[in-house]
Amino acid sequence: MPTLRRTLGLLAIPALALATALPATATATAAHADTASSRTVLPDAAAAGWLARQLVDGDHFESVFNGTAYPDQGLTIDAVLAFAASRSSDEAAAKATAWLAKPEILSGYLGDGTTEAYAGATAKLLLAVEVRGANPASFGGVDLPSRLRSLQTAEGRFSDRSQWGDYSNAFGQSLALIALHRTSGDAPTAAVDFLANSQCADGGFPISFGQPTCAGDPDATALAVQALAATGRTAKANTGLDWLAAHQNADGGFAAAGATTSNANTTGLATQALLSGGRFGTGLKGWSRLVKFQQGCSADPVVRGAVAYDATGFNAASGTRATAQAVLGLAGTPLSTLSAAGARPDSPTLACPAPATR
Repeated sequence: MPTLRRTLGLLAIPALALATALPATATATAAHADTASSRTVLPDAAAAGWLARQLVDGDHFESVFNGTAYPDQGLTIDAVLAFAASRSSDEAAAKATAWLAKPEILSGYLGDGTTEAYAGATAKLLLAVEVRGANPASFGGVDLPSRLRSLQTAEGRFSDRSQWGDYSNAFGQSLALIALHRTSGDAPTAAVDFLANSQCADGGFPISFGQPTCAGDPDATALAVQALAATGRTAKANTGLDWLAAHQNADGGFAAAGATTSNANTTGLATQALLSGGRFGTGLKGWSRLVKFQQGCSADPVVRGAVAYDATGFNAASGTRATAQAVLGLAGTPLSTLSAAGARPDSPTLACPAPATR
């Protein structure tokens, strides 16, 4: 997979040079993206660098509801994964990981572990902790693998334990398989079977289980094929990849379920699945769509490197989440092998030519 990222990096140089009109010498220098210059032409690193600079207090994200800001652990984890995928912004990732380990932040996201315990959140955090190389058996005082395994039902589904109901879905099931596959105990066979058996007749995977009509969801399918490929269900994963390829838009992007217009979030996840699954033709089309969503040197310097949600232009309200998920597709590294080891500490900016002087 490092070879794939190097290949994408080489493709990025002409792609971004064309968009930004970088001089040849500047492009060659920026391609190395050395720490001293903190400049890069690599789309994933430029996007992650912008994302790191948006962190509230340098360590987390927030969501605003009815005028009140709340900690957004899920988006913060998305950023941690994006930093690792881009091999950059490691200092920001370390601060975000430390924030996630705070007891009040942890319990607010995972539940208290007794009356309240949320499968999808636990799986997602477990994966991020593994990617960071921290100890998942004692993260903020919580044994994440054990808690996640305790949420598996007899049929193999990972379900919420909550007085508010069960909101678990295919996202959480897929992330649980990927995260537990990375542990010494591996992913439980029954849990793998449950996800594999949820596949629709046409090859897609639904976001919600047990619906009267099985309807494939692009985002859910992108995660499911990664989970099944990691756990040895190659045939099921390949059928899911075929479904994704068949649902790719003419512009190379992917639309959310029920929509027709390509967006960066869905395109990022689908492109990651396609590239990591060896579908380089369709994967590179998705990658090219993501690059076109990215804000280049003609944009306001404040948003350069960010990724717009869709072709209507950059919107701050959706930009952080779109950028975080787009980085996964721009990097092309599968979640099953993603690691922060060796990531550069700083958060690079997009390399742009100096303003012309008169």
